[in-house]
Amino acid sequence: MTMDQYIDSYYRDTKVDAAFHAPIEGEQEADVCVIGGGLAGLTAARELAKAGKSVILLEGQRIGWGASGRNGGFVSNGYAEGMQALEDKLGLDHAKALFDLSVMGTDYVRNTIAALQPPGVEPKKGWLRVLRYSNEDQLRRSADHMKEKYGARFGVWTTEQVRDSLVTKRYFQGLNDPTAFHIQPLNYALALAADLVATGGRLYEASPARALDRSGAGWMVTCETGARVKAGAVLLCGSAYMQDLYPKLERAVLPVATYVITSEAMPERLAEAIRYAGCIGDTRRAGDYYRLVEDGARLLWGGRITTRRSEPKALADMLKKDILAIYPQLGDFKIEHAWAGLMGYCVHKMPILREMEPGLWAATGTGGHGLNATATIGVVAAEGIAGTSDRHRLFKPFTAQWGGGSIGRIATQMVYWGLQLQDMWEERRG
Repeated sequence: MTMDQYIDSYYRDTKVDAAFHAPIEGEQEADVCVIGGGLAGLTAARELAKAGKSVILLEGQRIGWGASGRNGGFVSNGYAEGMQALEDKLGLDHAKALFDLSVMGTDYVRNTIAALQPPGVEPKKGWLRVLRYSNEDQLRRSADHMKEKYGARFGVWTTEQVRDSLVTKRYFQGLNDPTAFHIQPLNYALALAADLVATGGRLYEASPARALDRSGAGWMVTCETGARVKAGAVLLCGSAYMQDLYPKLERAVLPVATYVITSEAMPERLAEAIRYAGCIGDTRRAGDYYRLVEDGARLLWGGRITTRRSEPKALADMLKKDILAIYPQLGDFKIEHAWAGLMGYCVHKMPILREMEPGLWAATGTGGHGLNATATIGVVAAEGIAGTSDRHRLFKPFTAQWGGGSIGRIATQMVYWGLQLQDMWEERRG
């Protein structure tokens, strides 16, 4: 296997050199078998190995091949579900405990990068979420609530402050989070993989798991290669790419695609339009998210949501049109990379983190949460399997709820279209 077996993306082209981990052979044993070499699985396997457990990680493709190596690279506190909605459902204390776990996830990524000093990850500080219509009073009330109840460090920016940094009339006020940052996610995944191996973990690529069966007090995992792993516990982290292994979990994770592009190098034009080095996103229900890469030379832009698995032919032109609707001063520019990422979403807008059966765990469904959630559920799943904490119980309300199958995907697409109409109405009214 070579670099070319990663999808054609900006992340592939800026990937650091990394060893290929040969497919698994024969029959092996471990305390824990982790299935899925994305950020959640890598984090969990790394923490289990550090706790003294023998660990085997199986990846069907390459490390970070799926959503973990295709996303926007944002790391920030919170979840896809808003904190107010979680507070209304669970109460303040439970919601605050979940938020604190998300902060732990953000800190984990930051501290791991600081400890490993991996090349090519290049963290940049800050996150600015902007309004597409004027509503400063509501924004301040939300920021004040998050500061008072959750200890968040949000700062409210006026329209003038926003437009000093983002030169467009399409944005109004903004919420700035100095604790957030962005990274090259594929290189971060490769750094976790290298550290897992250095810690004693066994890692195998090109080893899709195809069968999962009870074996005494533990489990037997059979791979496409014919190799087998006997483990006391199994952790499922395959998200939207896991198929025909554990249907109850797979039916709960909706595969939803988002799209990302990167521009040609155009530092002078970008400097005239975007003067903020951190993550940027708008408050639309399915909004745009973007950041400058290569010290401001290129624009990496993500957006759109669809339940279709195929990549649209006009993907680059579609997102370029979205960019120019906000920053027309960029003019005609070349798109150098355009790719799709299949994320795993759940109907309750939270990750699934729980013991599905004795010894069979799931840590998945982090689409839309940002990279902090992969660290959060990876660490907490490892603690649960190792028996060192019961923090996984905080996620107990978020079950593997059936996503509706093909009907659910159609319903999700219709919901997205409805959200787009709501956004358009609010922006026109504002």
